[in-house]
Amino acid sequence: MLVELLSSVVSFICALLAVAFFTLLERKGLGYFQLRKGPNKVGLMGLPQPLADAVKLFSKELVKPTLVNVFPFLICPFISLFLGLVLWILYNNYFVCSMGGLSMMLFLCVSSLGVYSVMGAGWFSNSKYALLGSVRAVAQSISYEVSMSLILLSCLLLVGSMSLSVVMKYQVFVWIFFVNFFMLLMWFVSCVAETHRAPFDFAEGETELVSGFNVEYGGVGFAVLFMAEYSNILFMSVLVVSLFFGGVIFVGLYGMGLCIFVSGVAFLFIWVRASYPRYRYDLLMYLIWKSYLPSVLNILIFLVVCLYLLN
Repeated sequence: MLVELLSSVVSFICALLAVAFFTLLERKGLGYFQLRKGPNKVGLMGLPQPLADAVKLFSKELVKPTLVNVFPFLICPFISLFLGLVLWILYNNYFVCSMGGLSMMLFLCVSSLGVYSVMGAGWFSNSKYALLGSVRAVAQSISYEVSMSLILLSCLLLVGSMSLSVVMKYQVFVWIFFVNFFMLLMWFVSCVAETHRAPFDFAEGETELVSGFNVEYGGVGFAVLFMAEYSNILFMSVLVVSLFFGGVIFVGLYGMGLCIFVSGVAFLFIWVRASYPRYRYDLLMYLIWKSYLPSVLNILIFLVVCLYLLN
């Protein structure tokens, strides 16, 4: 029990450090995409910039607007961050070993709870703009969780287990990427939509919602909400590599190979943000319900038939 607890705490600390410097990577990347330098004034080439931002945000006065429901309004960002960090116990952790083969079930359960903190952040703000932003975010998250669950099911069917470690070990000789290439593309788009990133950042439509569900937050609340968002982005990158490129654990040094692949997938989130304008909300919903869902179901049925014939 103590080993599991210590392992989880180390995972949380490493995840928070990764989140801090991923924000720096995003700001630098977007700067060079837009032909500018990005943050380069703090320290050597702007490397301590995330630490300076953290000091600034966490030292600001805690502002509570008059109409908000104070306690749930303040607690929702921390619930969101907690759920984002809980997912990291799935990564190479003693706790997962003690779960048997149900680590992917834990992922589905925890990720589905994230919509409650987003809805609560908008609802308890008692602001019409925050409420509209949270409703759009929840509708988007629930819709794309359907496709994510079915795509995940297709990978687990090939392996015959719900354990993430078994999925990775299964790909010693061939990656699922080569078998499920189209599923990988749909999974990545679903991850972008699930994490509310551009071009699917409809929870934060500046033109009509100012800043969406987090419009009433500042300082600590704002920082914690975005730490949760970036934590989810990095974990989704880990999951992409584990599900579709699991064989990377046998390429050279395990930690170095995984780090390179995860960094590449995380950088794709930044690249997509820099390359595409915001999508239209009705087209986003048509994409999942009228395009992705029928395609995933057809591929899933095809896989089930193939596996039945092979057995």
